[in-house]
Amino acid sequence: MSVNASAGGRSRNHIVLTSHGAPTGVAADGPTLNWGAPSAAARGPVVATLTDPKRRNAIGSHAGSYAIYRALAIAAGALPADFKADLTNTAPSDTIGPHPQWGDAGKIVSLDPYGHMIGEAFPEAIAGGLDVRPSIAITRARIDMPEIRDALRAGRLSVDGDIIGPKGDVRVTKAAIEPVWYLPGIAERFGVTEGALRRALFEHTGGMFPELVTRGDLKVFLPPIGGMTLYMFGEPSRIGDGVTPLACRVHDECNGSDVFSSDICTCRPYLAHGIELCVEMAQKGGVGLVVYNRKEGRALGEVTKFLVYNARKRQEGGDLPETYFKRTECVAGVQDMRFQELMPDVFHWLGIRQIDRFASMSDMKFNALDRAGIRIIERVPIPEDLIPQDARVEMEAKVSAGYYNVGFQSQYDVTQGRGLEE
Repeated sequence: MSVNASAGGRSRNHIVLTSHGAPTGVAADGPTLNWGAPSAAARGPVVATLTDPKRRNAIGSHAGSYAIYRALAIAAGALPADFKADLTNTAPSDTIGPHPQWGDAGKIVSLDPYGHMIGEAFPEAIAGGLDVRPSIAITRARIDMPEIRDALRAGRLSVDGDIIGPKGDVRVTKAAIEPVWYLPGIAERFGVTEGALRRALFEHTGGMFPELVTRGDLKVFLPPIGGMTLYMFGEPSRIGDGVTPLACRVHDECNGSDVFSSDICTCRPYLAHGIELCVEMAQKGGVGLVVYNRKEGRALGEVTKFLVYNARKRQEGGDLPETYFKRTECVAGVQDMRFQELMPDVFHWLGIRQIDRFASMSDMKFNALDRAGIRIIERVPIPEDLIPQDARVEMEAKVSAGYYNVGFQSQYDVTQGRGLEE
């Protein structure tokens, strides 16, 4: 439900239930949304703000995973309920698109391809008073990683004053992307009916979004989950041009390893290796791309992941490759919930049709991209000397289960499990 609050953040007595729409079930003044239309004007803006519920055409809210904090700020009186962002000078630092894939409703179903260019794409809607908000932001930055300095010392990379600065810092363009789901397309991607998808989303989130089952006219959902961040190396305008070579790493979040360098998995080493490949490609005149997805613990969550760690280490015989997958399934009921079916959407957003060097051994990632029509020329496994000793069990299990690998030296006899990804 949405609370009709005053500008000072104090709630009024009247509460408007989101399931109580107009008699016809159609928003009174919400803009028409034609997903996959050939132009922004024909597609229409995504409007999910709560300042005027009758003009919304989407379920959920922007920055969905932080919506509770926003609600708390309003309840505490720190944020006016009707606050509207001043977006002056917030336009993207670099131009992305439009690309032909944006006009294909089947290629992009999990993000809004126009989410970074609302001022340019929907000027009439904004002038008419609609609170259209960005779901994508693009900026420039520099990153500083010890692994890049190690590569400089080893001579694998060199300072060029452009991609790599004199202190070893790397120039990047970053894009933050919030999920925007087109429900008919999501359902088709997973081979289920839209009704079954809506009901599952409603029932298994504790009925958080009643419009999923009461407002069939609202086809777009902004789920309360983490999005993704892109790190682009070289000139972003050349990504997806069909000519410039591309190196890429698709990485699913692992906070313990990525940030704190936990040695039980290969996540940070592979992330760093992927970044090095991207920097190398950019220095050679190509471009690099790291796609960082917020899917902690195979989208099972960090609590579940730590429970699995304990189960693996405390089982009889200790941590073993042949039981690696079973321990996760015993705790979570499933081995993996990342479902890479949606992952290729961001490649279509960037106009990418081919990846020249793909820093991944994952069969699931490769197959998802291949099914989406994105050609991969070379798959690059992680060098053995980058695999932490405590992560050998994980790697042994994955390689045995079908991971792509060249020259990996197994230390175990592994006979069970199915392919997951790093």
